[in-house]
Amino acid sequence: MNLLRSRRRSPRASACIAALVLIAAPACARQAAAPEPASHAARPAINDRGAPEDQPTTRNQEPGAARGRGAATEGIASTGSWPFSYDDQGFKPGALLDLRYLNEKEAGETGFVRLSPDGESFVTGAGKPIRFWAVVSDLYRLPPAEMARHARFLAKLGVNMVRLHTQIAPTGSASQVTDVNEKEIDGIWRAVAALKKEGIYTTLSPYWATDKDAESWGLEGVNGKGGLWGLLFFNERLQQGYKAWVRALYARKNPYTGTPLAQDPAVAIIQVQNEDGMFFWTMQAMKREQQEILGRKFAQWLVKRYGSLEKASRAWEGTKHEKDDFAQGEVGLFITYFLTQPEQGGMAKRLRDQTEFFAETQYAFYRDIADFYHKELGCKQIVNASNWITADPVHLNDVERYTYTADDVLAVNKYTGGVHTGENNGWRIDPGHHFTNQSCLLDPRGFPTNLKQVVGHPMVITESTWVSPEGFQTEGPLTMAAYQSLTGIDTFYWFAAGGEAEYERNPYFTFLNMPGGHPLHKWTCATPGLMGEFPAAALMYRQGYVKQAEPVVHEERTLEDLWDRRTPMIAEDKSFDPNRFTGNSGEKSVVQKGVDPLAFLVGPVEAKYGGSHEKSRVPDLTRFIDPAKKVVRSATGEIQLDYGDGLFTLDAPKAQGATGFLRKHGEIALSDVAIRSGNDYATVAVVSMDGQPLAASRRILAQVGTYVRPTGWQSRPSDFKSDDGKQTFHGFEIVKTGAMPWQIQNTDVTLSLKNPNIMKAVVLDTAGYPAREIPIRRVAGGCSLKLPPDAMYVVLE
Repeated sequence: MNLLRSRRRSPRASACIAALVLIAAPACARQAAAPEPASHAARPAINDRGAPEDQPTTRNQEPGAARGRGAATEGIASTGSWPFSYDDQGFKPGALLDLRYLNEKEAGETGFVRLSPDGESFVTGAGKPIRFWAVVSDLYRLPPAEMARHARFLAKLGVNMVRLHTQIAPTGSASQVTDVNEKEIDGIWRAVAALKKEGIYTTLSPYWATDKDAESWGLEGVNGKGGLWGLLFFNERLQQGYKAWVRALYARKNPYTGTPLAQDPAVAIIQVQNEDGMFFWTMQAMKREQQEILGRKFAQWLVKRYGSLEKASRAWEGTKHEKDDFAQGEVGLFITYFLTQPEQGGMAKRLRDQTEFFAETQYAFYRDIADFYHKELGCKQIVNASNWITADPVHLNDVERYTYTADDVLAVNKYTGGVHTGENNGWRIDPGHHFTNQSCLLDPRGFPTNLKQVVGHPMVITESTWVSPEGFQTEGPLTMAAYQSLTGIDTFYWFAAGGEAEYERNPYFTFLNMPGGHPLHKWTCATPGLMGEFPAAALMYRQGYVKQAEPVVHEERTLEDLWDRRTPMIAEDKSFDPNRFTGNSGEKSVVQKGVDPLAFLVGPVEAKYGGSHEKSRVPDLTRFIDPAKKVVRSATGEIQLDYGDGLFTLDAPKAQGATGFLRKHGEIALSDVAIRSGNDYATVAVVSMDGQPLAASRRILAQVGTYVRPTGWQSRPSDFKSDDGKQTFHGFEIVKTGAMPWQIQNTDVTLSLKNPNIMKAVVLDTAGYPAREIPIRRVAGGCSLKLPPDAMYVVLE
């Protein structure tokens, strides 16, 4: 059976099934002995994933908290549950919850999305600020009727941006490098047209250097699948192919709109390529022939810098590499490992030059390809370079981000989730797999929005989610809406939707029968636990209900800091992607005497490259961060996270709510809303629907999310080893993966509102249509109501 055609699935899952190369990353905290600087022969052995063989591949996680706060078992509590179903009713009129009205009548109706005057956010063609609630979707592979329904469904939930993560490079063993995947391009054209009609903009990502059969492309040393990582930045033949691919995509007329994508304002952002860079471990697994091409380019760069290779060697105090052949104009390149290590003397100087050369090469590619889009193809869109990470977030992230500044928008892919082990765990969830189940509220450094932004550029997260089998998922949309707003992260793309037109009705690989059930899809956000929580989150984020703080950390770095890979004031923790690492989770970055990394939850953290150290500034963060009580407060006063007890609260005039382990906290009193939950874990959001403060609003959405699992899902407590066998985790073993429908733990929530205008409460079905009224009790200055067990959405009027 052709697994790729067995059912529609996300590009990420498809790539994994196609035997995606896994890249292991060493722990950045490991203090390795400094290598002998005089010879490349001292390097550590490299495994087939491009990483040092002796490096650990998993994060040190506190095992005692892995089972969740106070939970001896995992799954739906004994209080009961209700089966989730979704009936779109043909999107007929009468829905009380349909956010399509937030979108433009047609995406791009006022022109192309542009950067704001300060360059740090987005505005419409008319110059009006615009925020995007976004997903990555596979809709371009759906039949036309389902594609249209999917676009309408997304708009209803508040989505106004979709990223299409595609592969338009040619397929087949006989293809030429300048050929294109016409079927993929046709799907993209159809999808842009369908989304445009629903007021949804598109971000296009056309290429990913994952396993592709490129043997016939004429790239030296590349035979069969693999070997493409890093080549796009310097290999002129591959660059020629890339230009042919995007010319076919953007310059030709879209038959479904009559307009070439280059001229279509519904396409908002062009992403040059996905998840590749010259400062990641993949560079040290590059084919020998390609290393030699890059080494010759390095030699030319050195001659321009020093006048000759001999003078460069003297500047390096004679530090050699086994591949050096100056007479033939060849210079060896040290593997990525050395860029993550402290060095001295000539070795440090040589690595500095290699770092600067890599950065200039990558920067120049992004600059030149943006010029190609704009000048050659006539594209009027803003451009994002890429979205990747580095081998060492402390010493290399800033130089990677610097190269992105050649284009308009900066991006990263960053997920959150616990440990998940088992065969094929990069793309599916099997009976017998093991996992930890810990709310991100107990791991505040794990929030995807903990990012250092660059002055003068928008920052977006082009892939993220609470990765399954993580069970504490309903916290995701609420916290991301709040922290995006607080920090100014401009767009967060949930990964991934589009396997079906609406929610995942059959999230299983049904062609695989295993004891304990079919494997589950791992990469989907189209579940009631995630996508079901979109409406309130999208509404508050897009309408600007939560304040953005002024920058709480401003760091200025010289370019010499970047080339020398000096330690910054503050660094992000290492991102983790189960598709690209053989370990289990991301590591904590350590910057001795640096800024508290919880500053990311206080307000924006920003960097300026090419600046002056004297202009860096950090306010007194002790007003907001209390490590003794394990509490972090936002600089705006609207957000508080108790990461000791796992409680997040939002208290803004137009949006209030809480998520986490609510029952143990009794009544949670906010300015205009009080929440009392009998659920151990729940998410409650109360949001104005008419733009008025909650105390005066005449139309309010109360949204609830609890714990969600498939019917019949079973797991049991279990200790298990990490993939490398070096760590023990306390978590769970999956016994049965269950079946549809999804089961949602019964809601046990009472709300009180300080609002005299509310006279009735209408429970909605999952599609936003009125189901029934429930009683409310009048209290002094407001009302109180007990939500029914099947409540997900309630409109108060």
